[in-house]
Amino acid sequence: MAEQFISRAERIIDAILEHDPDTAQWAGDHRFDDRVPDYSADGVAAQVAMLREASHTLAEVDGDELATPDAVDLELLTNQVASRLFALTDLREHEWNPLTYNPGMRLNSLLLRPTDTAEVRLTALLAQLRALPDSLATARRTLRDMPEIHVQAAVGQFAGTAALVRSQVPVLAAEVPGMSSAASAATDQAVAALREFGEWLTTQPHDGEPRLGRAKWEAKLWHTLDTPLSARELLDRAWRRLDEVTTQIAEAGGELLGEPPSPEVAARALRTLAEQRPDDDTIVPLARRTMAEATEFVASHDLVTLLDDPLEIIEMPEFARGLAVAYCDPPGSLETAKVPTFYTISPTPADWDAARVESFYAEYNDHMLRNLTVHEAMPGHYLQLAHARRYRGYTRVRAVSFSGTFVEGWGVYAEELMASHGFGGLPVRMQQLKMQLRMVINALIDQLVHCEGMTEDEAMALMTERGFQSEGEAAGKWRRALLSSTQLSTYFVGHTEVAEIAAACPTGRPDRAWHDAMLAHGNPSPRHLRTLLGV
Repeated sequence: MAEQFISRAERIIDAILEHDPDTAQWAGDHRFDDRVPDYSADGVAAQVAMLREASHTLAEVDGDELATPDAVDLELLTNQVASRLFALTDLREHEWNPLTYNPGMRLNSLLLRPTDTAEVRLTALLAQLRALPDSLATARRTLRDMPEIHVQAAVGQFAGTAALVRSQVPVLAAEVPGMSSAASAATDQAVAALREFGEWLTTQPHDGEPRLGRAKWEAKLWHTLDTPLSARELLDRAWRRLDEVTTQIAEAGGELLGEPPSPEVAARALRTLAEQRPDDDTIVPLARRTMAEATEFVASHDLVTLLDDPLEIIEMPEFARGLAVAYCDPPGSLETAKVPTFYTISPTPADWDAARVESFYAEYNDHMLRNLTVHEAMPGHYLQLAHARRYRGYTRVRAVSFSGTFVEGWGVYAEELMASHGFGGLPVRMQQLKMQLRMVINALIDQLVHCEGMTEDEAMALMTERGFQSEGEAAGKWRRALLSSTQLSTYFVGHTEVAEIAAACPTGRPDRAWHDAMLAHGNPSPRHLRTLLGV
């Protein structure tokens, strides 16, 4: 039975990677780097047929006859196939979300990561650029009922992608002089197509509904979280946790200021800490310093095994801005070249006025940036994903599987772990608790916005009053809640489940050994990690 499963799993993974070049590139398989996703009616139909056949094939495998790692892989692959089918047949974002067609991340990866020779990468890149006009023509034929907020975000991101192509393709082409003429022609064609598409978007009706509604949101939540927790239980737990963290941050604020604890004292303590903050010129250098501090702290406290995978801390590319202030972009688990992980930080946009810039850096002050670096890099996403890439099983299932619940849960747990050991002292502890509030409120507004009709005023009040967030930060999160769905719930659910696994450390086992064990199985959802660890 094991050989049968392995053979079927490998065929299905090959089919998934061939039909979805974005997943292939993300995973580090570069066989399809010259392709763009096909969202034409025929392309979607072909992918749906493949996935349905894969589902039937996997259903014939008896998981009870497999060893535990293979049984987990069977479930992971079965769930991934089901999730992809749901996305194409029920959610159908390719029909209403123009951001689906933004090629920026795919192009940027080819431009920045030396996964092969410059000639090989440029050849693949030019093939994608030449395919862009047809891809965007498919988008114009397919998109309808687009929500205004998605259109606004897409207009900005497509402009950023055009700028990326215009500025960076010549840099790569300069390394392959014999292809400079072809690169120039493909660049001009792609930039024109991207700009025309952005202009087309502004002329279309923007009357689509960004809220999914309860039935569709709950279905997507199940695929996103891979947890037995119901939406109702999630909401109830989040409200209870909000009260608990409110008490904790009030106590920490009282300790910092030497006053009796209260939410008002916590707010004043946070405002005091916000006076120490970076600016557009210093935020990236500060992130680099905080990375060094966090790495030394993890080593000195023997929390997790450090790895030497390369890391670059850079400004967030313009095409990616608009959803989050920072993200971690690692090489895939199938990557064979020694290429870096990127920890990206977004400075303020050039068109922001002084008051908005000041508000942004009050939110992302020196102490918050230390906590953010813990989450995104050390010992958060960068280190966790570096450990995950070292997992090797009998199939590539773990290499193409990614549980946001586990990954984000580990990131939040890493914040808590570092703060509990004293990293950054009480100032960072205050920011970590503030991020706990944000994490809980993320889950609340995710569900309340998409399922209960929560208004912008209600969401803003919850974030600014209970979460101590600045107006600018809260406004950005309101936008993100409408642009995305269910991802904002991964932080709270993930942290809850990852922290429970961490607390199940066998008596006498050192922290580092248990944390290493938690990180040694790829990126499965927490419920599968429990099975693999036997807890």
